[in-house]
Formats: sequence, structure tokens, C-alpha cells
Amino acid sequence: MIPFSIAGIQTHVSAVHSNVDALLHKLELTVAQFPWVQMVIMSELASFGPLTQYAQPINGPTEDAYRQAAAKLGVWLLPGSIYVTGADGKIYNTAPVINPQGEVVARCTKLFPFLPYEVNVAAGNEFCIFDVPDVGRFGASICYDIWFPETTRALTSNGVEVLLHPVLTGTVDRDIELAIARATAAQFQCFVFDINGLGTGGVGRSAVFDPSGIVLYQAGGGEETIPMEINLEQVRRQRECGLRGLGQPLKSFRDSQLHLPIYEPGQKAASFLSTLGPLELPKRGSQAGVAVPPPGSDIQRG
Repeated sequence: MIPFSIAGIQTHVSAVHSNVDALLHKLELTVAQFPWVQMVIMSELASFGPLTQYAQPINGPTEDAYRQAAAKLGVWLLPGSIYVTGADGKIYNTAPVINPQGEVVARCTKLFPFLPYEVNVAAGNEFCIFDVPDVGRFGASICYDIWFPETTRALTSNGVEVLLHPVLTGTVDRDIELAIARATAAQFQCFVFDINGLGTGGVGRSAVFDPSGIVLYQAGGGEETIPMEINLEQVRRQRECGLRGLGQPLKSFRDSQLHLPIYEPGQKAASFLSTLGPLELPKRGSQAGVAVPPPGSDIQRG
């Protein structure tokens, strides 16, 4: 057995003032109440909320405060994400991964900003993978990233066993997102910690899933601390023997001879995608997509 303890913090997020001091207080309370916890994860954009006008410098004082707290308390820390201004002047949605020595060992930058809503935010281009010594391999993705299975495919194909997934979802698609998170756990045979905020930070309902897709815990709509001990041997056993002795999707994907032209630029398999309209906010009274003929139809557009 390789036990490891992770606590998710589901808490209120304000969009009009900094939440950093409150989050640091929550972190101290979590470790005081559950001293066996080894890692803490918070929700997407928990520090300053969802407005890009509060973008912070990378390696700035906010990150320093989290680094000092992680070192003081001796825990791994993913303090949600922050809008940061990169060296290129662009704004990125980025979460630092801090070890118990207070060192930033990795950064998770959102690969798929939530367009057409998360405008003026640049996409990252690197996958976040890091090792916890003597425990296992961890990865992180942010909110909308999980809607694209290619992101988790890349992480788990590199050995990730636990997916840390900070989210900010305050919309009517939270049910769908939770279904995707659960399916991700089963499809890629990994633990998933899906941690949402409250207020302008989301509608809560954070959840933890095991590698067979079982819901280990799902929070409600109030403030909660979610301490969970997981066993990474469950991941390794299931990846070798299958879900309940059945499907082994990672090995099946590895051994498949299937050619996937959709991932090759310019291939005809992607031609349908080019027929879709622009990626933009729906307009009031829009009929987009309603009178469009189905793929392969001989009916011409009006």
C-alpha cells in the first residue's frame, strides 16, 4: 500500500478583493485539523477571482506567500490558479505546484481557455507533470482542459496516477463537468481531485473519484475541507489487471494499430470542423446551427 493524503479546499472566492489571506488561513486550519494531510489543492483563480485586471507578476509576492506557507506547514500545495502576466506580456491562467520545502517544482498553465468567455487569456503549451518522491507521479490540468480527453491522455501516457483539477464553474454545466471528471477517472485509470470554488469562484460540488470512476466524495454547495487518503497501488493494480478485472484501456490504446488522421493537420477527417461557425458568444435570437444541413447532405445552405 502507498497511502497519500490530499485535502481539497472548497471556499468562497471574491472578485472585488484579494482572497490570499483568507486562503492562507484556510490552509493553516486544514493542517491543524488534519495534521496527516500531505498535499492541499484549492480551486481555479481562488486568489483574486475571475477578472484579468488583477493579473499578477509571475514569481510575485502572492506566490512567495504560498511558498512560505508550504514550507512552514511542510505540505505540498497547489493554491489554485492565478492570472499572471508572462514575459511576453500575455495573460495566462497558471497554478504553481509547491513542494514542502517551499520550492515551485512545476507550473500548470491552462491549455484551453474557456472561450468565448475567457477572452484575452493566452493558452499554455506544456503539460504539468511532477513526482512526489516515494509516492508516485502527479499531473494537473485546469477546468476546461478536462473537456478535451487529449490533455489527460498526454498526462497519463507519461505515467500520471493522480490528476489534480482546480476548477471555477458557476454555470449550469456543472453536472456535465462532474460526469466528464468521473469518466476521466475510469477512462484513464487515475484518481481525480476536482475542486471547485464558491461565490464568484463557482457553485461548489467538488468531488474526488478513484481510478474505477467511483465517487469517493462529493461536496455540497457550502464551504468544505475535503481530506482524502488515497492508495496509489490501486492505480497500478488496475492498470495491469483492468477495472474489476475487465477493461485495460491504457494498454489497449498503446497496442492499437488504429490510424488517427484527425490529429494530422490538413487531413480530410477534419474538414467538417471547418464548416462550423466562428468561436464567439451566441447572439440574442441567433439561429446559428438550426437550419444547417447535416454532414454529407446534398441540401445546400440558404
